[in-house]
Amino acid sequence: MSSYRPYQHIERRKSRQIHVGRVPVGGDAPISVQTMTNTLTTDVDATVAQIRRAEAAGVDIVRVSCPDEASAKALKDIVRQVDVPIVADIHFHYRRAIEAAQSGAACLRINPGNIGSAERVREVVQAARDHGCSMRIGVNAGSLEKHLLEKYGEPNPEALVESALEHAKILQDHDFHEFKISVKASDVFLAVAAYTQLAEVCDHPLHIGITEAGGRRTGTVKSAIGLGNLLWAGIGDTLRVSLSAEPEEEVHVGWELLKSLGIRHRGVKIISCPSCARQGFNVIQTVQTLEERLAHIETPLTLSIIGCVVNGPGEALMTDIGVTGGGAGRHMVYAAGKSDHTIMANEMIEHIVELVEKRATLIQAELDAARAAPKQAAE
Repeated sequence: MSSYRPYQHIERRKSRQIHVGRVPVGGDAPISVQTMTNTLTTDVDATVAQIRRAEAAGVDIVRVSCPDEASAKALKDIVRQVDVPIVADIHFHYRRAIEAAQSGAACLRINPGNIGSAERVREVVQAARDHGCSMRIGVNAGSLEKHLLEKYGEPNPEALVESALEHAKILQDHDFHEFKISVKASDVFLAVAAYTQLAEVCDHPLHIGITEAGGRRTGTVKSAIGLGNLLWAGIGDTLRVSLSAEPEEEVHVGWELLKSLGIRHRGVKIISCPSCARQGFNVIQTVQTLEERLAHIETPLTLSIIGCVVNGPGEALMTDIGVTGGGAGRHMVYAAGKSDHTIMANEMIEHIVELVEKRATLIQAELDAARAAPKQAAE
């Protein structure tokens, strides 16, 4: 059952398309979800393990810091062991960018104006060309160039945009156009204003994020406000939710943002009530358990878990599977919006997991058949 409604349509900003490895960014490509490792890059085993956890959470692109030569060269072993494209995070030293490109990075996060002479920029651009790397120009309110701080007096949207366009011109002057831009700030208003202004004056794909957003709770709220505003306005081609938390948590929050806006769909979307004295079962505990038990499912579907009959039947009308709390420990189960059967409380978790897994298999088969139909017709 589709939960799409006509009023949910978001008109995406038109942007050029580049590639980060096999992942297209911009144009009509899906908005991709990124994260960044926080292990020592030279600890290859720990870094690979962290990337694999992010992959299981659904990440599209992972960024890895390359602060020294050993890290840039360790990237070669990391890239070989993971499936997602890797972005090398480079600051100031142009040699790290060249080494990362040679090690198999799919993208270089670097500001060309900060790596020295024109000759050094030319060498980095040539390395990117030789090894099929794209780039990300990463402007940050906390590290704006001195001349822009002197001009504007403080970080503001105009300064961030001017910095981004200055760096972009350097790459364009070298006839290099495979790049995306970010203009991040920890202040939500500043970041949103900067991205909005930048979106109006260029067609480069934009990497959006609220930088240094904070811990899991604070950072999630700030990111939801900032990125939600941008995505709702059609701005953003790839995103990272920056949290003081494990990378896979950033991925989970990123996906929830996209799912909440109807932009991308992955896994089980649970609609649940906050619970109250009317609940027929422990809603909070049930939802927590189901989130864990259903985390492995990638097929998009919806599940409503409502503790009583006040809103339960109505929510179940709009979900693939629904549960509404009833009396005497027996609860109503809905399938495709219609009441189907009842289940006892002590059997409910296992029963719902089984129903969701079966429904996911059916939906995936339908999706696969729909994708195969145009190909078969062409043949």
